[in-house]
Amino acid sequence: MSEAGVSRAALTGALKRSSVKKHVAAIHVSGKLTLLQRKLSNVLLLNAYDSLTTRQSHSIDARTLCLMIGYNSNDMETLKASLRSLAETVAEWDMLDEAGKQEWGVSALLSYAKLKGGVCEYAYSPALAEKLHDPKVFALINLNIQRRFTSGHALALYENCYRFVRTGSTGWWPLELFRRLMGVDGSAYYETYKHLNAKIIKPAVAEVNKTSNIEVTPEVRKKGRAVTDIRFLIRENPQLAMFDIDDGEGVRNAATYKRLVALGVSDRLARQWIAEHGEGYVADKLDYVAGQKDVESPVRYLTAAIRDGYEAKAAAPEPSPEAAARLAERRAEAEARDEAEAAREAEIARERGARARRLARVREVAEARNPTQRDADRRLFLSQLEGDLEREDFRRHGWASGLNATAIFAFWEELEPGMFDEP
Repeated sequence: MSEAGVSRAALTGALKRSSVKKHVAAIHVSGKLTLLQRKLSNVLLLNAYDSLTTRQSHSIDARTLCLMIGYNSNDMETLKASLRSLAETVAEWDMLDEAGKQEWGVSALLSYAKLKGGVCEYAYSPALAEKLHDPKVFALINLNIQRRFTSGHALALYENCYRFVRTGSTGWWPLELFRRLMGVDGSAYYETYKHLNAKIIKPAVAEVNKTSNIEVTPEVRKKGRAVTDIRFLIRENPQLAMFDIDDGEGVRNAATYKRLVALGVSDRLARQWIAEHGEGYVADKLDYVAGQKDVESPVRYLTAAIRDGYEAKAAAPEPSPEAAARLAERRAEAEARDEAEAAREAEIARERGARARRLARVREVAEARNPTQRDADRRLFLSQLEGDLEREDFRRHGWASGLNATAIFAFWEELEPGMFDEP
């Protein structure tokens, strides 16, 4: 669980929102939460958030809860085990109140949980609910991103970094605190930074950068040769900008948005679906759900239809002119995307080909020089490299070093002007 908050969670009544406010104060969670338990905790908090301080207990349809977390909706035993673990997990906080007085507290993550009649009912202690609901300092975390994570350590790293996206850095964390945030405190194996870096930090960083809407870069601080602190530099990931939902009024005037809200979908989730999938796609799924008989929970069914792309059977009647137009528009958009992707791939292939030809030319020219010149060339180029990583890559690969390709081309262009000119 993150240093800043306990979990996020899901939907008030009928999938109430897509993001949860994660408290930034120093709330630490003891215990080792699995990826499933961490996701469950976040969904429960999101579901309860709007009434955290006004209601003593909260409820959610158990199968919808399973669907939002992303596992078999009939697997109640796994759900029971995860709820039991949350009730046994301790949250501890140590912070200054509004008057500047130090406040320390401890609470179970859930004060109780029960399953009855297909409904999950649960509650937070009043003190913890007050901390989780504090609107002054929080970060919005998108549940659609959460579902993409496959590692609990990566999700924990994301939770602890995302709240600092506007400042660009987490600030320095002592390694002892970082191990606790990652849930590996108490492990002798991870007391060694080499093991912590190889098994926890590098895989988690790679998944955050690949999966989420931020990119993080670790930096360490040493005392002598020992690593004592770590921080993460943070920037937005432009490749996943789809998850940054526009809070403007434009989409709220769309007919599809109004149909979603009328069905019971929350404002934020409705806008998220339209932004991610397109208004036409969501409208088609609304039409599909409306055409089904005896649907007990339209919102739950619509969630599955959008996620899994439910389609009407082939024997269904011909689509209306409006639906046909939407389909043609989507196909045109898909073709345009395919063409753009093909153009990008072609450009990348051309750039790689040009680089390969230049590197081959460098090797050809270098090998044509006498041994003394070759040795001098290597020593001179190596002396110009500033980073340890760059120098090590050149020692291993010589003039074929892809990491140093740009510097290699500049070096040889100065040494042999015009050597890269092509007919």
